Formats: sequence, structure tokens, C-alpha cells
Amino acid sequence: MNERTLICVIDDDDLMRQTIGRILREAGYDVIDTKDGDAGITAIERASPKLLITDIIMPNREGIETIREVKRRFPAIPIVAISGGGRLGPDGFLELALKLGADDCLAKPFRPADLLDKVAFFLNAQNRTQTAFV
Repeated sequence: MNERTLICVIDDDDLMRQTIGRILREAGYDVIDTKDGDAGITAIERASPKLLITDIIMPNREGIETIREVKRRFPAIPIVAISGGGRLGPDGFLELALKLGADDCLAKPFRPADLLDKVAFFLNAQNRTQTAFV
């Protein structure tokens, strides 16, 4: 990989956001991260990341609304939704995220390898699509 790939991470939990960022950076990716969907959409506008990883339950613009807005404005960016789901668990939120535009999901807590597998899948799919048209 000659050029480092930029990934946007949105999560209101500082420790989770920092942990995901560290995992991705150690795997060779560049990361921009924000605490909510409003800041995340601004970051996407400015930096054009290749992938979005977003939490669902957040203040201001929550994850479902963020997913819908990103899919409307930046349809080529794959989205991986993540959630611990609070007291109810993540399943309902992640299922809704998939129905409303997320390309895949991960329930918190997840293993770093599972996150990296999903990231690699979507970035490799983008590379295959881009080279198919060259």
C-alpha cells in the first residue's frame, strides 16, 4: 500500500474512539476521529475518507441519522456501524443501521481482528472496483 488510506471514526466514547484509532493506525491506516455525527460529516466533507466507522448512540447527530446523511451525500463511502446498544444490547440498533444504509456492523465489544477484517474487506472491494475501470 503506497498511499495510506484515510478512515473516519465517529464515537462519543473517548476511550473507544482512541482504541479504534490506535488499532487502525497500527495496521497502517490514517485516521480522523470525531465525537458526534455533525463533526463527522464535516470531517468527511474536508478529508474524503475511504471508509466510515460510526457508533449508533451518540449526542447531537446520532449514528442512524449520520448513516443516512453520509449515504445520501457520499454514497461511495462504505459504512461500518458499531454499537454496544446500551442497556438493551446492540442487535436492534445494528439491524436498523443495516436497513438504513450501513454496509456492515460490529457489536461492541469486538476483537481488533474482526474490525480489521471488515476494514480490509471494504477497502479491498473499493480497490477492485477502481482498478476494474482503469
